[in-house]
Amino acid sequence: MIDVIKIGGAVIDDAAALSAVLDHCQVLQRPLIVVHGGGRRATTLAEQLGLPQTMVDGRRVTDAATLEVVVMTFAGWINTWLTAQLQARGVNAIGLSGADGNVVRATKREIQDIDYGFVGDVAAVHAGVLHGLLDGGLTPVIAPITHDGGGQLLNTNADIMASNIAASLGEQVALTYVFDHAGVLRDVADETSVIPELRAGDVAALVDSGIVTAGMRPKLDMAFAAVRAGVSSVRITNAYNLGGGTVCR
Repeated sequence: MIDVIKIGGAVIDDAAALSAVLDHCQVLQRPLIVVHGGGRRATTLAEQLGLPQTMVDGRRVTDAATLEVVVMTFAGWINTWLTAQLQARGVNAIGLSGADGNVVRATKREIQDIDYGFVGDVAAVHAGVLHGLLDGGLTPVIAPITHDGGGQLLNTNADIMASNIAASLGEQVALTYVFDHAGVLRDVADETSVIPELRAGDVAALVDSGIVTAGMRPKLDMAFAAVRAGVSSVRITNAYNLGGGTVCR
């Protein structure tokens, strides 16, 4: 079994929650890949630089200046810092972006109703590189920056990255999305209202009833994309209950 753990930006910004996840990584007795976000830090840096940010359904519109900010934030500070935190726990981590080793190739998102700018949709994951690192005893820590093969960097949502990476590995894989709630909640104000199990057919009704909001819908879409691709275990949870939360079937 290979674990793919996606750590959201809210967890990265919460020292206790992040420590709980990294401590979990320390005691795992099987191969591990960490995929991380960090959008809140990117937004903060962009605002400090006077760059207004636009989000559409949880997706960042990425112009040329914002692309520089997200590369600096995701593939620079956050990726290297997380790698160091894992090293401090005895986990031999190696930081990567999608461009490193040609791990994740993407295509620039086509303009439809919205021009997302330099946002990439995953075209290919070169799982052989990841398997080589895992076989060498390394834990890849992957930032959500991809490339198009022609030298252009692209900002790719970390949930999308994690889903595609998990689906590419071709073995028994457990994909865990770790964010700031105990799972998919019936009432966002009540952390005990976790929906323990979801199937793809349940999502539309939850959206219609307002239980699943626009920001949660993309995460569920990627979770169920992984299920359809054959990923053996997919769950959405928080840092303190990594074996619980909501299981996607």
